[in-house]
Amino acid sequence: MLTRKQHELLMFIHERLKESGIPPSYEEMKTALDLKSKSGIHRLIMSLEERGFIRRLPNRARALEVMRLPESASRGLASGPRRGFNPNVIEGSLGRVRPASTDATSDEPAGIAVPVMGRIAAGVPISAIQDHSHNISVPPEMMGHGEHFALEVNGDSMIDAGILDGDTVLVKKVNNAQSGEIVVALVDDEEATLKRLRRKGHSVALEAANPNYETRIYGPDQVKVQGRLVGLLRRY
Repeated sequence: MLTRKQHELLMFIHERLKESGIPPSYEEMKTALDLKSKSGIHRLIMSLEERGFIRRLPNRARALEVMRLPESASRGLASGPRRGFNPNVIEGSLGRVRPASTDATSDEPAGIAVPVMGRIAAGVPISAIQDHSHNISVPPEMMGHGEHFALEVNGDSMIDAGILDGDTVLVKKVNNAQSGEIVVALVDDEEATLKRLRRKGHSVALEAANPNYETRIYGPDQVKVQGRLVGLLRRY
């Protein structure tokens, strides 16, 4: 799945190549996507390349080749612009302690119903799905005060922290975290990722727990904490 900005950039490059055979410059891409800096374009290019949508040709300036287009390109984006990752925990019984059942025949598992809000990248940042897809039952001892939600992990960048591809993480909804905590971070209001947060002066580092992934450094206004990891669920 591509984010809205990734899709817009891919189609902009594709259309420019169809028209002139020459890919657009970073400045042209920045203007077309209404971004403030070329660094945002650089991250989008890296993400598209890592997902196999484009290829950067070596030793040639501005050399980009579109390898494939998403399925949505043939039917348009009917869903409208994405607004980044901002999970809305469903009110009511979701994420709250259920009263103990007095029905001895009930097959419903005891615990807390927590909404699963899609997938989160433990790897290259992706846009997390914002829709409540289903609930999971979480043991009460894993829950504290406040709102919680769950996300399915996609990627292996946090394996040294014990978080594997396919795991489900339990997240407490907060907007701040201490340096060293594992968080759901929103980058440039567009891409969400699960990483360890480090504060270095006025900069924010999102650190992987896998030596195959580099630590990415951002300005203080580029990263917004959406939640803090408080638990992990795994099926065998």
